[in-house]
Amino acid sequence: QVQLVESGGGLVQAGGSLRLSCAASGRTFSTNAMGWFRQTPGKEREFVAAISWGGGRTYYADSVKGRFTITRDNAKNTVYLQMNSLKPEDTAVYYCASDGAYLSGPSSSPRNYEYWGQGTQVTVSS
Repeated sequence: QVQLVESGGGLVQAGGSLRLSCAASGRTFSTNAMGWFRQTPGKEREFVAAISWGGGRTYYADSVKGRFTITRDNAKNTVYLQMNSLKPEDTAVYYCASDGAYLSGPSSSPRNYEYWGQGTQVTVSS
Protein backbone atom coordinates (compact mmCIF):
# COMPACT_ATOMS: atom_id res chain seq x y z
CA GLN A 1 0.00 0.00 0.00
CA VAL A 2 1.01 3.55 -0.74
CA GLN A 3 -0.46 6.62 0.87
CA LEU A 4 -0.25 9.89 -1.03
CA VAL A 5 -1.12 13.24 0.52
CA GLU A 6 -1.26 16.39 -1.59
CA SER A 7 -0.91 19.91 -0.24
CA GLY A 8 -0.32 23.41 -1.50
CA GLY A 9 -3.56 24.12 -3.31
CA GLY A 10 -5.48 27.34 -2.87
CA LEU A 11 -6.84 30.46 -4.50
CA VAL A 12 -4.57 32.56 -6.70
CA GLN A 13 -5.04 35.30 -9.26
CA ALA A 14 -4.37 34.71 -12.92
CA GLY A 15 -0.67 35.03 -13.64
CA GLY A 16 0.27 33.86 -10.17
CA SER A 17 2.08 30.77 -8.97
CA LEU A 18 1.49 27.82 -6.67
CA ARG A 19 3.60 24.83 -5.71
CA LEU A 20 1.85 21.56 -5.00
CA SER A 21 3.49 18.85 -2.93
CA CYS A 22 2.68 15.17 -2.68
CA ALA A 23 4.13 13.21 0.21
CA ALA A 24 4.29 9.43 -0.14
CA SER A 25 4.51 6.72 2.48
CA GLY A 26 4.07 2.99 2.77
CA ARG A 27 6.27 1.71 -0.05
CA THR A 28 9.62 2.50 -1.60
CA PHE A 29 8.95 5.78 -3.34
CA SER A 30 12.06 6.07 -5.46
CA THR A 31 11.39 3.07 -7.71
CA ASN A 32 8.14 4.28 -9.30
CA ALA A 33 7.20 7.07 -11.65
CA MET A 34 4.86 9.73 -10.33
CA GLY A 35 2.23 11.80 -12.05
CA TRP A 36 -0.07 14.74 -11.55
CA PHE A 37 -3.60 14.81 -12.94
CA ARG A 38 -6.47 17.24 -12.58
CA GLN A 39 -10.23 17.07 -12.79
CA THR A 40 -13.12 19.52 -13.00
CA PRO A 41 -16.78 18.66 -12.34
CA GLY A 42 -18.36 16.71 -15.15
CA LYS A 43 -15.08 16.04 -16.94
CA GLU A 44 -12.68 13.13 -17.06
CA ARG A 45 -9.45 13.20 -15.14
CA GLU A 46 -6.82 14.95 -17.26
CA PHE A 47 -3.08 14.29 -17.37
CA VAL A 48 -0.89 17.21 -16.31
CA ALA A 49 2.71 16.01 -15.81
CA ALA A 50 4.74 12.92 -14.95
CA ILE A 51 8.28 12.13 -13.85
CA SER A 52 10.30 8.92 -14.09
CA TRP A 53 11.39 6.95 -11.05
CA GLY A 54 14.81 8.58 -10.95
CA GLY A 55 13.67 12.03 -11.98
CA GLY A 56 15.63 12.13 -15.21
CA ARG A 57 12.66 12.13 -17.54
CA THR A 58 9.57 14.28 -17.47
CA TYR A 59 6.46 14.54 -19.61
CA TYR A 60 3.91 17.36 -19.79
CA ALA A 61 0.51 17.97 -21.25
CA ASP A 62 0.66 20.55 -24.03
CA SER A 63 -1.65 22.82 -22.05
CA VAL A 64 0.89 23.26 -19.24
CA LYS A 65 4.20 22.89 -21.07
CA GLY A 66 6.49 25.82 -20.32
CA ARG A 67 4.42 26.90 -17.31
CA PHE A 68 4.46 23.86 -14.98
CA THR A 69 7.48 21.92 -13.71
CA ILE A 70 7.40 18.52 -12.02
CA THR A 71 10.25 17.48 -9.77
CA ARG A 72 10.85 14.89 -7.09
CA ASP A 73 12.98 14.50 -4.00
CA ASN A 74 13.42 10.80 -3.36
CA ALA A 75 15.16 11.45 -0.06
CA LYS A 76 11.98 13.16 1.17
CA ASN A 77 9.53 10.83 -0.62
CA THR A 78 7.91 13.87 -2.17
CA VAL A 79 6.96 14.99 -5.66
CA TYR A 80 6.27 18.62 -6.51
CA LEU A 81 4.39 20.53 -9.17
CA GLN A 82 5.50 24.13 -9.61
CA MET A 83 2.76 26.02 -11.42
CA ASN A 84 3.56 29.43 -12.89
CA SER A 85 1.59 31.83 -15.09
CA LEU A 86 -1.63 30.26 -13.89
CA LYS A 87 -4.78 30.70 -15.94
CA PRO A 88 -8.45 30.40 -14.94
CA GLU A 89 -8.66 27.22 -17.02
CA ASP A 90 -6.12 25.62 -14.67
CA THR A 91 -8.80 25.61 -11.98
CA ALA A 92 -9.36 21.99 -10.90
CA VAL A 93 -8.78 19.42 -8.22
CA TYR A 94 -5.20 18.22 -8.62
CA TYR A 95 -4.27 14.63 -7.82
CA CYS A 96 -0.90 12.97 -7.54
CA ALA A 97 -0.51 9.31 -8.41
CA SER A 98 2.08 6.56 -8.16
CA ASP A 99 2.80 4.34 -11.14
CA GLY A 100 2.30 0.64 -10.49
CA ALA A 101 5.36 -0.52 -12.42
CA TYR A 102 8.86 -0.89 -11.00
CA LEU A 103 11.46 1.53 -12.43
CA SER A 104 8.77 3.09 -14.58
CA GLY A 105 9.04 5.99 -16.98
CA PRO A 106 6.66 8.94 -17.10
CA SER A 107 3.21 8.07 -18.41
CA SER A 108 0.13 10.11 -19.30
CA SER A 109 -2.31 7.20 -18.95
CA PRO A 110 -4.28 7.08 -15.68
CA ARG A 111 -4.50 3.29 -16.11
CA ASN A 112 -0.78 2.98 -15.36
CA TYR A 113 -1.18 4.54 -11.94
CA GLU A 114 -1.95 2.30 -9.02
CA TYR A 115 -2.30 4.69 -6.10
CA TRP A 116 -3.93 8.11 -5.92
CA GLY A 117 -4.05 10.91 -3.40
CA GLN A 118 -7.22 12.58 -2.20
CA GLY A 119 -6.69 15.72 -4.28
CA THR A 120 -6.12 19.40 -3.57
CA GLN A 121 -8.21 22.24 -4.98
CA VAL A 122 -6.57 24.89 -7.14
CA THR A 123 -8.68 27.91 -8.05
CA VAL A 124 -7.39 30.62 -10.38
CA SER A 125 -9.41 33.81 -10.48
CA SER A 126 -9.48 36.11 -13.50
